[in-house]
Amino acid sequence: MIVLFNKPYNVLTKFTDADGRPTLADYIDIPRVYAAGRLDMDSEGLLLLTDSGKLNHALTDPENKAYKTYVVQVEGVPTKAQLKQLENGVELKDGWTLPAKAKRIPYPKWLWPRENPIRVRKNQPTSFIQLKIKEGRNRQVRRMTAAVGLPTLRLIRTHIEDYHLADLKPGEYRVIK
Repeated sequence: MIVLFNKPYNVLTKFTDADGRPTLADYIDIPRVYAAGRLDMDSEGLLLLTDSGKLNHALTDPENKAYKTYVVQVEGVPTKAQLKQLENGVELKDGWTLPAKAKRIPYPKWLWPRENPIRVRKNQPTSFIQLKIKEGRNRQVRRMTAAVGLPTLRLIRTHIEDYHLADLKPGEYRVIK
């Protein structure tokens, strides 16, 4: 079984928290499912959960190189050179990233409002890019965009390979047998 979950902003990608912060247990009441991968607390979007250890491994093993697609609201307007840097791979403190697929996209019409709005500076425009990566390093997308001069303001994962958010609203999930 696979659970497609639209993780809201400010929710931990685990089922318990000693500090009482919002977790997956506040949204999903299915016994013995575990997150296949993770999303940071301040990231939103598609999270896959499964009850199969074998499937969990297949979904998260870096050797499988599954594409994960993100819609990223960034500070500034990306240039062709900045997008090309992302596509070629970016040098981070923990080494070079694999090449990515990057393109500027218009404001997503499907995008839901966020409970805590992003910070916006009057003298700095924001724009959206779609970024597809095969890795899953800690805060990788945020570090990549920052490295090319485009700080991330909002990060939403929309796809993991062929799995996608579709019409799931934040906090909703769908079970696939």
